[in-house]
Amino acid sequence: MKNWKGINIKVIIKVIGFLLMIEGFFMFLGLPFSIYYGELENPALLYSGLITILTGGILWFSTRKHLKNIGRKEGYVIVAVTWIIISLFGTLPFLLSGVISNFTDAFFETMSGFTTTGATILTDIESIPKSILFWRSMTHWIGGMGIIVFTVAVLPILGIGGMQLYAAEMPGVTKDKLHPKIAATAKRLWAIYLIFTVVETLLLLFGGMSLFDALCHTFGTVATGGFSTHTESIAAFSSPYIQYVIIVFMILAGTNFTLHYFALHGQLRRVWKSEEFRWFIYLILAGTLIITLVLALNKDGMSFEEAFRASFFQVVSIITTTGYITDNYLQWPSMIWFLIILMMFIGGMAGSTGGGIKVVRQLLLLKNSLLELKRLIHPQAIIPVRMNGKVVSQDIIFKVMAFFLIYIIIFIIGSTVMALIGLDASTAIGATAATIGNIGPGIGAVGPEGNYAFIPYGGKWFLSFLMLLGRLELFTVLILFSPAFWKK
Repeated sequence: MKNWKGINIKVIIKVIGFLLMIEGFFMFLGLPFSIYYGELENPALLYSGLITILTGGILWFSTRKHLKNIGRKEGYVIVAVTWIIISLFGTLPFLLSGVISNFTDAFFETMSGFTTTGATILTDIESIPKSILFWRSMTHWIGGMGIIVFTVAVLPILGIGGMQLYAAEMPGVTKDKLHPKIAATAKRLWAIYLIFTVVETLLLLFGGMSLFDALCHTFGTVATGGFSTHTESIAAFSSPYIQYVIIVFMILAGTNFTLHYFALHGQLRRVWKSEEFRWFIYLILAGTLIITLVLALNKDGMSFEEAFRASFFQVVSIITTTGYITDNYLQWPSMIWFLIILMMFIGGMAGSTGGGIKVVRQLLLLKNSLLELKRLIHPQAIIPVRMNGKVVSQDIIFKVMAFFLIYIIIFIIGSTVMALIGLDASTAIGATAATIGNIGPGIGAVGPEGNYAFIPYGGKWFLSFLMLLGRLELFTVLILFSPAFWKK
């Protein structure tokens, strides 16, 4: 069937086939570590890569002559379905290696990886084969910038346009384009992503990490993912240098990548002119200062530098939705828990690899709310919301308000569902906030020293859906549930 409800099925199959071949290739990248660490007796990555590439190849070649461009509907379907399909095939290394014995847990772990959530069901990470841990971290790196954005850089070569994919993958408030052609924009974004990956890896190597640990933690940092090769996360290294390096790159990853492009071209003033960037930094500094003072006054035996570093790391990790930890914030004074929960709803900047609501949306909501007071006093006056000196259209304001409202509604529903399946209130709230925000660790039993292994299967599937919703910023997924979408 070529078309269904006005949707071109063949072009969707073609793109998904191509993406599966890419995924299979990335699986092979873990083979050198399998050889180096003597894990060849269990060639799970090799078999997984071959199965994924073969499946993708069959889908691709069966539709290779279909060169029709991707329409708006096809773009939304491809993005939403692709994240599910690559997660399905991404479970193969876990299942074939025996690291995870059941499909539900394997899917949860893989979806958590590709959506850069970092929520895990694994309890003894050090015992897992290095090649499988490398694939686990690689899912972060692939999902960080988005396999779809990577594809729009090469799809024009294959005869398929990519604008619709880009619009569906990055449905933020603003989409600053670095180049009139979307493929050129995607290439520039990936170039910056690669630069950050190489630089952070070298800096972590200099700090004493092995190449394996440096790569895995770099993948988790630049993608704001949070998967570590150690159960204790970054705390396992006990190195202030490593912690500060990761702090810097978490901030970079949580910043709009178009600003990095301007910064690398010497346009630093243009970066600081961004209101969202300034507020992003202000929020990090404010949270760090408050928690540092609380810790310095309440934690005996902790120096001011240690309190500052612990606060700085956790604040940046939560706001950027990375999820790495160096300290168990649930053991801090209870007033800090409230701040941690608030920070879970902030998120990174639009156009970053971070999740959450995003700073720009909250800034626009705040500006619009304050202007409403002026409009009440001057009902005849036209007082527009401005961002970076430019008027923001009412259409964007309405979309931001709708996003925020739906986000909060989903959070409330999600917390209720998790409570109904048996989780205590703090764990239900923490698990929901941490998954829809793509953060990873939450509060309660899913806090920094906990994991998601104990959650019932039904709860894991529900949380996996929340991860997908959060990663694709709600509308890309929810639109598929609209009857109007499926009308011709």
